[in-house]
Amino acid sequence: MRIELATEPGDPDRPNEDYASVSLPASGQGGSLVLLDGVTPPSGDVGCLHSVPWFTARLGGALGELSVSRRDMTLPEILAAAISRTADTHRDTCDLSHPRTPQATVVLARWDAERVEHLVLSDSALLVAGPGGGVEAVLDRRLDQLPPAIGELRDAVRALPRGSAERQAEGRRYAAAVEALRNAEGGFFTAAADPAAAALAITGAHPRSAVTALAALSDGVGRWVETFREGVWAECFALLRKSGPQGLVDRVRELERADPDGTAFPRGKRHDDAAVVYAEL
Repeated sequence: MRIELATEPGDPDRPNEDYASVSLPASGQGGSLVLLDGVTPPSGDVGCLHSVPWFTARLGGALGELSVSRRDMTLPEILAAAISRTADTHRDTCDLSHPRTPQATVVLARWDAERVEHLVLSDSALLVAGPGGGVEAVLDRRLDQLPPAIGELRDAVRALPRGSAERQAEGRRYAAAVEALRNAEGGFFTAAADPAAAALAITGAHPRSAVTALAALSDGVGRWVETFREGVWAECFALLRKSGPQGLVDRVRELERADPDGTAFPRGKRHDDAAVVYAEL
């Protein structure tokens, strides 16, 4: 079995909000992988005393432990339990009803001798490779399928001069419109403090014989496909298999540095936190 992972912050002066881990039970019967992309909060009060890395460490740790110790639970049940466990650690000190209480995207996969299960919530990606060389991308597309008015607001922002007061004002308007759809009907969902979000994740399973490898990527690495258009997901997977997780992250950083202001490839941040987990089963 080959298992590799890499993660690094988008800004070396800020903590990395991504989380990545692999768990292999001592019995040798299967394992699990977890990848979380913490959601950077806006400036100002978000009702919580704790940082996003604090949250992702606890949620990720709970997911890793439950996914291998509770084979009787489904992945949505495991995510719901992990969300509840994490919320219980700070509900007495923090306002967990705040819409920007610490939260994260989730990729969770678990395998044994019979099958490989998966769960994806929000815009991180899971790639599933089969014995014939095909690669399936498991994606939660709800963030890309927001109402047309959201896209129009985004385009209006990008059309204005960088650094201008007008662009900043339109940017705030666009951000507020997206925030109104966070964890809301008709919008998109992340793992925060409400365990009900687990039931809204994208889930599925494959026979163990149909899977040779898995790769989980935060959207900071998924930029290789979705922002920079270097290739399709199967080509991204081929690069990952050849160069390893750090090689893929390094290539994304090269692309970001070649377009530092996002002129050719518009994006919210010049560099984003990056995390990759690769596992050959």
